[in-house]
Amino acid sequence: MEDADLQSLKTKLELLIQRVEQLKAHNRLLLGNEHAWREERAHLVEKNEMARLKVEAMISRLKALEQDQ
Repeated sequence: MEDADLQSLKTKLELLIQRVEQLKAHNRLLLGNEHAWREERAHLVEKNEMARLKVEAMISRLKALEQDQ
């Protein structure tokens, strides 16, 4: 292999390594975002369940009031 070919290959490998490192960093960022979104979703599901239970309790109380009248 000639020096020019070796230099070209070396340059391409360096660019490839740099791109792999960029993709790894981007992947870490995406995984962190996914984790945050999953936590937020779990929190919202919990809040939704609590709200549903409160509404059901209010409906039950209203029905009980109707029956008392």
